[in-house]
Amino acid sequence: MHSTLIVARMRPESADDVAELFAAFDKTEMPHRMGTLRRQLFRYHGLYFHLQDFAEADGGERIEAAKNDERFIGISQDLKAHITAFDPETWRSPSDAMAQRFYDWSTT
Repeated sequence: MHSTLIVARMRPESADDVAELFAAFDKTEMPHRMGTLRRQLFRYHGLYFHLQDFAEADGGERIEAAKNDERFIGISQDLKAHITAFDPETWRSPSDAMAQRFYDWSTT
């Protein structure tokens, strides 16, 4: 399994709206198309954490391939009202907001 963690800023009052946007998105075939097995959203003091688990390490490639889908474009637009880049000066794409794993441990 492969995971990604996106870190951004979120208006504290937006958690319910963001959860609803993803709940609707995840009812489509888009998670399957992107290879997403699990999505978890977290918030902490104005920060937003978006953890996705993928079956394969090519999750990023599959997301790139899905970027032109109107549903992906739509949710990205809708999220702009609630979520902003952690560092707007360096942000160009979601990959610029991905945390870098530096330790991993598992029982398996």
